[in-house]
Amino acid sequence: MVAFNKFFTSVFLAIIYASSSMAAPSPINSKHATHRTREIARGVKLETYHPASSYETFGEGIDHPLRKRDGVTFKESSVAFLQSRLGLQEEHVSFHSGYEGETVTHAYLKQTHNGIFFANAVANVAINKDDKVVAVGHSFVTPSSIAASEPTVSFEDAVATAEDALDGTYNGHPAEIKYFAKDSGSAVLVYAFQVQNEAAGTWYLAYVDAHANTLVSVTDFVAKASYLVLPITKEVLTQGFQTLTDPADTVASPKGWHWTGTTTSTTTSGNNVLTYKGSTSSTTSQSGTGLVFNYPQSASTAPTTTANVNAARVNNFYVVNTVHDISYRYGFTEKAFNFQQDNFGLGGSSGDRVTASIQDSAGTDNADFSTPPDGQSGHMRMFLWDLTSPERDGALENDIVVHENTHGITNRMTGGGTGECLQTTEAGGMGEGWSDAMAEWTEQTSATVKDYVMGQYVINDAAGIRSHPYSTSKTTNPLTYASVGTLNEVHNIGEVWANMLHNVYAALVSAHGFSATAPTDPTSTAGNAVYLHLFIDALPLQPCEPTFLTARDAWIQADVNRYGGANKCILWNAFASRGLGVNAKNHKDDATVPSGC
Repeated sequence: MVAFNKFFTSVFLAIIYASSSMAAPSPINSKHATHRTREIARGVKLETYHPASSYETFGEGIDHPLRKRDGVTFKESSVAFLQSRLGLQEEHVSFHSGYEGETVTHAYLKQTHNGIFFANAVANVAINKDDKVVAVGHSFVTPSSIAASEPTVSFEDAVATAEDALDGTYNGHPAEIKYFAKDSGSAVLVYAFQVQNEAAGTWYLAYVDAHANTLVSVTDFVAKASYLVLPITKEVLTQGFQTLTDPADTVASPKGWHWTGTTTSTTTSGNNVLTYKGSTSSTTSQSGTGLVFNYPQSASTAPTTTANVNAARVNNFYVVNTVHDISYRYGFTEKAFNFQQDNFGLGGSSGDRVTASIQDSAGTDNADFSTPPDGQSGHMRMFLWDLTSPERDGALENDIVVHENTHGITNRMTGGGTGECLQTTEAGGMGEGWSDAMAEWTEQTSATVKDYVMGQYVINDAAGIRSHPYSTSKTTNPLTYASVGTLNEVHNIGEVWANMLHNVYAALVSAHGFSATAPTDPTSTAGNAVYLHLFIDALPLQPCEPTFLTARDAWIQADVNRYGGANKCILWNAFASRGLGVNAKNHKDDATVPSGC
């Protein structure tokens, strides 16, 4: 636990201190998987709703209605399967997005009425290389009533309503007309458009009733050459800076890190990320010819000194690029909705590199990441931490940077690039857990799996910013699936998921060993490489608004897709050891594993 009681309550922050007690007095919350209460502006709270998802996996796969026909696209196959599975007419299902991955093809579908998409009634279908369906998730609804499909409120009036409620401004991104399923059973017609407040760091997709002119819901996009840097395998500055020469992986970044889509820069600006302070033109330039970025950091002086600002920008630029390259190798590519200015004709939407604001003036003691849809830049904000003298810079703690960047990965890959599918309390909590787990993956350096602590440098406390170290020891970390039922804050819920994944990682490394070259060699059979493949593969497989149960099932199915189910018992035993066994449900622990395990 941290050594002080300071606790941030804003729902927008993506790195947050653990509270002084993990065991909140609240009962099991049945709304974790469908609702989330957000403080949207000026203390006003809004409860958002997402229909419950149904999720099935099929191991080696089952047939779809068009399987034996020639010339059928995966778009047609996925729509036909969902129609057949749910007994729907053709006009009620529409293809939204999709891509062909290494092991399966992913299709993302939406419920439609009169040719209009539902915003929160979505589906995903995965089809393997044998043209069989291996997974399907959906949150389709049967409305008790449905609004007329022609708006009676003007778009300008709807914008005024959202801007007032969200204390922001419509950013001009194209608006859409959609239906929105409400928890009352009705479906309302809404205008869907983006509202931002850059100074406050908020960025929403607002849904305003196109007949009643009321704010119905929001999607929150914020999840709160040679370089002298802290290597990605290290967490804190005391482990020592090193000069790394040509660290770019040219498989993932074929024109290097400084290609901007039109030219090659000599600053902390490139195809994958633009790192700056204050304004996007305030980057760090090379300190020597040939893309040399050598800016020693001084721990005894304020982080705002010129030398330390440069050190922070360079380190952030290095870490974000490195995470881009690692995740690219394992499947977060252009067609899988990644962040790049130039997609080299390989699919997806371009023009969306990460923009990273260092020492952002909007806050302290935190960091966050905004994930809009594919084609709009992800935005990272790194703050100073004022708990020490001099202050410390979050951009110089690698685990915080990796954590933030991973929000972009999980939000883009879940649900088909929309950035809209980790919005419930439970799914949002898992988003925090994946981010911690990815940070840990980069810093485990041998087959000896160490307990892992987040955020120790910025607060100068070896206990870090979470309530417990991530550990296989139940004495060190007692969190189980049942803990989720006593928690109602996403970062605390995230600790439960991250610790489960720590146990999965440890089990796979114990079984298959460790490879130091896994970051650039996804063909490795070592446990850390197997783990990261399953980590990334499971994201597009799982349904929109996943729960612990459906995310677990996506990991099991991902193992069938890639490894023929070779790790089935390793995974089940690891999940069950923390209460997520076969019969787990309603946040009650179960240690049962399948027969034969």
